[in-house]
Amino acid sequence: MLKLKRTIGVDIILKIPRISSRTKYSSTDDYQFVQRSIIPTLHFQQSLPRLPIPELPKTCDRYLQSLKPILTNDEFSNTESIVKKFQTEVGAQLHKELKDQDAENKDTSYISEPWFHMYLCDRTALPINYNPALIFVNQGSSFYDKQLIKTSNLIISSLRFYKSLKDNILEPEVFHLNPKKSDTLMFRRITSLLPPAISWYGAYLFNAYPLDMVQYSHLFGSTRIPEPGKDRLFHRDHRKHIVVLRRGHFYSVDVLDNSGHILSPEVILTSINAILSDDSAPAEHPLGILTTTERNKWAENRKHLENIGNAASLNVIDTSLFAVALDEPISEAPKDICKWFLHSDGVNRWFDKSFTLICTGNGIAGLNFEHSWGDGVAVLRYFQDIHKDAKENPKVTEITETVSLPSESHSPRKLNFIIDDRIKREVDLAKSSFKKVCDSLDLNDVIYDIGKSQCKKFKVSPDAIMQLSFQLAYYNYARKTVATYESCSTAAFKHGRTETIRPCTMETKKFCEAVTAKNLSNEELRKMIDECSKVHGNLVRNAAMGQGFDRHLFALRKLAEKKSSTLPSIFTDQSYQKINQNILSTSTLSSEVVLGGGFGPVVQDGFGIAYMIRDDSCGAVVTNYNSQTDGSKFKSCLEDGFKTIQSVLKNS
Repeated sequence: MLKLKRTIGVDIILKIPRISSRTKYSSTDDYQFVQRSIIPTLHFQQSLPRLPIPELPKTCDRYLQSLKPILTNDEFSNTESIVKKFQTEVGAQLHKELKDQDAENKDTSYISEPWFHMYLCDRTALPINYNPALIFVNQGSSFYDKQLIKTSNLIISSLRFYKSLKDNILEPEVFHLNPKKSDTLMFRRITSLLPPAISWYGAYLFNAYPLDMVQYSHLFGSTRIPEPGKDRLFHRDHRKHIVVLRRGHFYSVDVLDNSGHILSPEVILTSINAILSDDSAPAEHPLGILTTTERNKWAENRKHLENIGNAASLNVIDTSLFAVALDEPISEAPKDICKWFLHSDGVNRWFDKSFTLICTGNGIAGLNFEHSWGDGVAVLRYFQDIHKDAKENPKVTEITETVSLPSESHSPRKLNFIIDDRIKREVDLAKSSFKKVCDSLDLNDVIYDIGKSQCKKFKVSPDAIMQLSFQLAYYNYARKTVATYESCSTAAFKHGRTETIRPCTMETKKFCEAVTAKNLSNEELRKMIDECSKVHGNLVRNAAMGQGFDRHLFALRKLAEKKSSTLPSIFTDQSYQKINQNILSTSTLSSEVVLGGGFGPVVQDGFGIAYMIRDDSCGAVVTNYNSQTDGSKFKSCLEDGFKTIQSVLKNS
């Protein structure tokens, strides 16, 4: 049994009995790095193209086109006159100021600062509202899917990824339009020899497009600190510990030595085993639950925690490379798994960390990540790389043994928090409040037996088909069309974030109406699907090239807010409110290593739809609040709608 020894300061050291004397440290490259790219990680960063600011007339036209399917004729006519006036008067002045401002800040993008500001100023609680979840597919091995083994390997693979990133030898993310031509050794050799100032242009000649890598710097050692009015992104380099949570307790675990080398698999395995063997009762007042609360409330409580003597312990959490949550076994029903990784009960989490690796007692693993610092592209790259590394190159194997740690400083240190009556009350209140929120959230999953390969045969875009199924489902559910959000990365540009695709179009609306009316032939419906796919493809291309309208209008509105307390009428118009009331919020992170994932609805009466597209199947995880919407009915409409679309495709 482990002995707990109280020490001076904030920690309790977990004393580990001697089991084996085989302690070894390896600073060799094959252990320290997940890869050694011949192209430096940031090689393309200097020459990345800048995110373009769309022309104002095009933005206004795209905005009006997106409004048509969700407004009445009278509403549209009124908004059209407002938009035209904006375009020629105050909008033109704001657009010029935005362009001038952008020209003075060539090392970033026009959307970067206001987008960070938007995230950090929102006072809404992070879990469900902002933090998404991703779940790994299991490895299919009774040994490697054990909690201890899987966690240890994922930690080591994460550190190997971190070290490669830190040493600028993680391969840059590149979108290959013609992989046979560009995803080659020759491409890597040639572009690596080009000066950074022109390297992007060399990749472009191969029809390959490097992506912005700046967000990766916030993956490790980052935390969102709650502060009144606006949170703060906190980042520290050169730290050597992670924070492990179990039963609501926090443990600081050194994973790097003083030279920055990853400690041996035996040492990391021993540390995680020590925490899993700690028989401490669950924390009576787990402080992690406070990160589930409204941000101003959490800022007040965090400040109080610091004032009563917990600043050092909180700093250990904030400066950790990342967090790891060791959970108890959970239900293996898909719905229960997704809900657990999305929000759990909040007791064994610190939702402010850039990401938390989670592994349950029955070996289900995934992560939950804070969204302000970055987007899905960076997270998915990390997620895929560590899964592959842990599966194909596990460092903890059947022959790895726990060991006697070389010094007390390498032992896991249990953080010792001072908790007064106020914090006890706040923790109890947060538990109760968060349980009500979680209980009100419904989650349903849908699987379709059609994927990329079949859509290719039908000559339609699989993403367009998924989006059309969401439109048809909601039309059957509520007999109307509503504002719909689809996320699109603009990482092809320097400091790009995301742009909005508006999948609810006049073409999708006409299709939904035609299907409901049942007055068209199968061939006519097929032509409408083709047109929906074509229009959607154009919207996707525009968004990916920074030619949407949402971010442009957002930046103009933020500029107007700084200049005057009175906003231009385009932003106070009910149509602007309506299109930003995203009843359907959708996003995809398709990967063969993603078992599932999800995020909450962005409005109370909406649906959050996380979907995946694979070669032979598609799937969606849909969240909603029971008091506002009927998740079971929407799932049924989704299944029926997709069957209808599938039938049209197969029989035309």
